[in-house]
Amino acid sequence: MYPEYAMPLHSLILNCTLKKSPETSNTDALIDKAIAEFKRLGVESTVVRIADLNIPPGVVTRVDNEDEWPKVIEQIRACEIFIVATPIWVGHISSICQKVIERLDATFYDEELIHKDTGQYLFYNKVAGVMVTGNEDGAHAVTSRLCWTLNEFGCTVPPNATTYWVGEAGPGPSYIEAGQQSEYTNKMTLTMVHTLTEMASLLSANHLKTNLNELAERAKEPLPPIAILPEKHN
Repeated sequence: MYPEYAMPLHSLILNCTLKKSPETSNTDALIDKAIAEFKRLGVESTVVRIADLNIPPGVVTRVDNEDEWPKVIEQIRACEIFIVATPIWVGHISSICQKVIERLDATFYDEELIHKDTGQYLFYNKVAGVMVTGNEDGAHAVTSRLCWTLNEFGCTVPPNATTYWVGEAGPGPSYIEAGQQSEYTNKMTLTMVHTLTEMASLLSANHLKTNLNELAERAKEPLPPIAILPEKHN
């Protein structure tokens, strides 16, 4: 029996593979598992393969008139669940994933993306998850980096909101050939989808009330002093 959620929810998954469509992507194969479970929960999903778009590097919302990043920003606006999916290259996130992080930096200061009354960033009241594939170890390092980054952007990262699969060190079969029946990865993927959906439902009905504008003003003044411990006498 699957839970029913009163509010319609939508997930947006950015596939940061280096491969353009229609080339086969191992990251996409793992994403498909998550999409199938989201569908069972009544969550609509959209996948954007960043490599297919004209997105130059930068730290602004729009670099030039040919920049397609603003389309991604509009999709982020519309989603309640945001997932970054990346392969591991040389032990790190893909270069495309790094570019995504850099482009998202504009959400800190672009006035069009910030709530005028509260100062909340674009990602406030959205939940975030991470998906990772690779042939070598590094999933924990990649996941921790992305979770910290997404949290800093304002996302809510619920418990167990990540999933990954990595093969043995060195060249070898990838997720499609060797990982799809991994019980551990499947369990993580199912758990990620359910915790993201549950938390997104809660946030949709109960938005965070944190007023960043007020807190920024308070931060300009000294906070109450820390109590000074009495000196110790030998």
